Amino acid sequence: MKKEKAVEVSIRRRRKRSAEDWLVDGFAYGIAIILMLSIVLPFMQVITISMSPASIVNKTGFHLIPLKFDFSGYTKIATDDNFWHSYLNTIMRAVVGTASGVLVTLLTAYPLAKTNLPYRKGLMLFVVFTMYFSGGMIPKYLLIKNLHLTNNFLVYILPCLVTGFALIITRNFFMSIPPALEESAKIDGASNLQVLFKIYMPLSTPVMATISLWYCVQHWNSWMDNMLYVTKNSLYVLQYVIQTILVNGQTADMEMMTDVVIHTETMKMAALVLSLIPIVCTYPFLQKYFVKGMIVGSVKG
Repeated sequence: MKKEKAVEVSIRRRRKRSAEDWLVDGFAYGIAIILMLSIVLPFMQVITISMSPASIVNKTGFHLIPLKFDFSGYTKIATDDNFWHSYLNTIMRAVVGTASGVLVTLLTAYPLAKTNLPYRKGLMLFVVFTMYFSGGMIPKYLLIKNLHLTNNFLVYILPCLVTGFALIITRNFFMSIPPALEESAKIDGASNLQVLFKIYMPLSTPVMATISLWYCVQHWNSWMDNMLYVTKNSLYVLQYVIQTILVNGQTADMEMMTDVVIHTETMKMAALVLSLIPIVCTYPFLQKYFVKGMIVGSVKG
């Protein structure tokens, strides 16, 4: 009994937090709260302005809670064919770009995960090189033009088909899978593609969800390639249209370039809120895999 009491006393002493522990925890929570507020407050203001009348929007300061409700901004957006056509283009780009990017990343990471692959280190150096250096805007534009990708939907997909960081994370994840699984499958007559799709892919749900989210957000938020390589209104993506709305306060009609629709601040914020809905709805379903995929895919050398 005395020994048990002594053990309990020692455990209680260990559980007793020192002033240094409280200070570190307080500092960490303080930084977390500041970061949270820096994200939540602007987001709340955007939502509030999108639902407020002009009399409230024109007042200075933060508007975190709507004092009056006015959905005229959403009504105007609902009648803007240019906005919804670009929305459809962005959805198509995100779906096709994410699916093709994940597929090519898996097909590339699988051989790079094999230690017996010839010139493996040299190939990995090329992948890492692309993460730090690029040819530049003008050489890239000339390349896109010579490949006849200007004013082509494929210009949104092919130039950013694979990213080096996603490839490295996937390759490291594959290296953490026991080689015995592949060896036993090949003894039974499985090919490399069968091993990849029937063994590696079912085990790679966390990393696939992680890189899928990266590719999806990348395609959803991209607008620079639209500005550089696309002049057809029918191929405009959502973020470029929103960028035009926010900077110029206007957007050209799909059919007549001379017909201009003026956008108020309420309409600008309404467009931003509508553009965020797909990503906000998708992230909760992938969040449980995100941390696991990042950790497991980063620890293997």
